[in-house]
Amino acid sequence: MGIVVYGGVERELVVGHIPALRAFARTFVRDRERADDLVQETLVKALANLDKFQPGTRMKSWLFTIMRNTFYTEFRRRNRETPGDIDDISIRLRAEATQEWTCAVREMEQALGRLPAQQRQVLILIGVGGVSYEEASEICGCAVGTIKSRLNRARATLLRELGENSIRALLEPSYNLSDGAWADEGAIGF
Repeated sequence: MGIVVYGGVERELVVGHIPALRAFARTFVRDRERADDLVQETLVKALANLDKFQPGTRMKSWLFTIMRNTFYTEFRRRNRETPGDIDDISIRLRAEATQEWTCAVREMEQALGRLPAQQRQVLILIGVGGVSYEEASEICGCAVGTIKSRLNRARATLLRELGENSIRALLEPSYNLSDGAWADEGAIGF
């Protein structure tokens, strides 16, 4: 497949941001299938409106803004409609994790899910997506100071929710080779 250019913008630039879009979509919806649907809808809208992208601006910020607007539009539409009970049943039919790491990931996802949406969005944008404070400010439509404040509150809340007393404990648990046990206190070599 060749590169298709619209107004000086290559389609492949859009496709290259799919991993970041997937991570950002998970800040809005917990279910992976719904997150993938949100990514797909964002890509469809972006490709259909590629001629409206302003060269010289950041493609990732443009895509994130499309995704945020798409989500909020869908959210408002869904709030006007009442889902049936069958939708709720499909969400509850899941097997519990059996491995320790999977359990830890699930615990983290649940803690993230309990964060206020604005804090979760900023944490994922900066912590997972690697965007700068300025980009996050642009995407969220608020001041850089507000982004920093939301990020700080999100980190503190996550630590509290997970029963940790330092951010290092969340990053990488240490394993004591002498007794074959996991250490309670935290990370290796920071």
